Amino acid sequence: MSERESMPCDVVIIGGGVAGMAAAIRLKQLNEELEVVVLEKGSEVGAHVLSGAVVDPRAIDELLPEWREMDCPLAQVPVTDNQHWVMSKSKKYEMPHFAMPPFMSNKGNYTVSLANLTRWLGEQAEALGVMVFPGFPASEVLFDDDGAVAGVITQDMGIAADGSEKPDFQPGMEIHAKYTLFAEGVRGNLTKKMKERFDLEANCQPQVYGLGVKELWDIDPGKHVPGRVIHTQGWPLSESESWGGGFIYHQADNQVAIGFVTALDYKNPYVSPFQEFQRWKHHPDIVSLLEGGKRVAYGGRAINEGGWQSVPKLAFPGGALIGCAAGFVNVPRIKGSHTAMKSGMLAAETIAAAIADGKEKTELSDYDANLRSSWVARELEAVKNAQPAVSKFGGEIGTVFAGIDMWMRYLKIGLPITMKHEADYKHLQRADLFRPIEYPKPDGVISFDRLTSVAFSYTNHAEDQPNHLKVCDMELQKESELEVYGGPSTRYCPAGVYEWVDVEEGDPKFVINSQNCVHCKTCDIKDPNQNIEWTTPEGGGGPNYPNM
Repeated sequence: MSERESMPCDVVIIGGGVAGMAAAIRLKQLNEELEVVVLEKGSEVGAHVLSGAVVDPRAIDELLPEWREMDCPLAQVPVTDNQHWVMSKSKKYEMPHFAMPPFMSNKGNYTVSLANLTRWLGEQAEALGVMVFPGFPASEVLFDDDGAVAGVITQDMGIAADGSEKPDFQPGMEIHAKYTLFAEGVRGNLTKKMKERFDLEANCQPQVYGLGVKELWDIDPGKHVPGRVIHTQGWPLSESESWGGGFIYHQADNQVAIGFVTALDYKNPYVSPFQEFQRWKHHPDIVSLLEGGKRVAYGGRAINEGGWQSVPKLAFPGGALIGCAAGFVNVPRIKGSHTAMKSGMLAAETIAAAIADGKEKTELSDYDANLRSSWVARELEAVKNAQPAVSKFGGEIGTVFAGIDMWMRYLKIGLPITMKHEADYKHLQRADLFRPIEYPKPDGVISFDRLTSVAFSYTNHAEDQPNHLKVCDMELQKESELEVYGGPSTRYCPAGVYEWVDVEEGDPKFVINSQNCVHCKTCDIKDPNQNIEWTTPEGGGGPNYPNM
């Protein structure tokens, strides 16, 4: 093994999403002399960013107040029309606005490609002197003699599948930092290790998730209404006693972003979130929008849905969690980019003050305290029972309960309760308790198969590299995941990564098509035995989302 090079800096940020970029920008605004490094595992900034997205500009108003005059993509399409549909198989019923608290309104928000907004934030960060390194995943955390986080090691490049060094091998670099921010997004593999090492979840509930599957369509200009935002609930998940919902966002250039989120606490192992999305698109009111259009992009991504009660301790010696690494999504609003950005800004302010005081690798307790007294906390506290209510009572009763709870909190007569939930994988039940779900075959016009869809995510991984999807115990996978739960990995993955072959011959084999992986992390979340671990592949691998 070649000797690793090392690089010192003041702050290293793992992840170049909106939280990481907001933190980097804020650090340089506060002290332009700080050496700030951002490590991004995607091939470019924004390559792995996928969201609806309707963005609340509150955080960017604080970070870059002049953004509307700075050619920011967020300014292109303000929300002009907001609808919420409750769907049956063939009809829809619009939920009246007065039924929802005022903070659920999308007035003043914008619909945008979050990937493009992230790219723009990356440009602003680099203009301030931030060193941004795309294609460099952080693979290991460094610790000093006192156990504090002291930086990271980037992924080795040029390792063959058998573990040998290829001719183009390059060892990862050690990045030594006074402070390290974990901005990996949902279910980051290093974030998981920090949670365990520092027991960050000792006083919170488990994080729970949804799987969002999204497509971008060019549609008939005559059907396009810039700024129209539609959310749906009910069918088709109501048929499998699951919950979630869809979205339709009319964005710039006659495009609509459409997608479907399935909560990953479903019980039935035959549920396929991808197939539910394809079925949803065949609802008459959605088909009528898409007919004559063309799909141009596809992707999938897990989403934090645990809410305020699942936010862990945020700071530990030498480091902190920001953005979706910690989990600041407002589930009923279906928004998290503004809260993620604000968390990055608050962490940056605490770090800048600590460094100015000559401190390094200390615990950033002020960041944790400041966030819990910020508008992020107040916003998430107001909706904290929405997700667990729907999870516990189902879509119809749960929505009513969640609405009452949110109204009471808005009126400051909130119920003195915090509803609880448990990890998603614990909800999955045995396959013999359910009948397989017969999903319609894709028509190739409105609905599609998974492998064709993956091609529209522009996913690419080096062929000859170690498998980044680790099965801890292959025998357990066969005896439990297949024989007890019916092989749910073949259905929950939105990219067709997992297959059970030779089952009928009595010699089942678990095949992992890791080259298809879109880095959604669903396998790491939903495997019933927590037997699959998602790790970072070679730098630059994964999806390359255009305009998503």
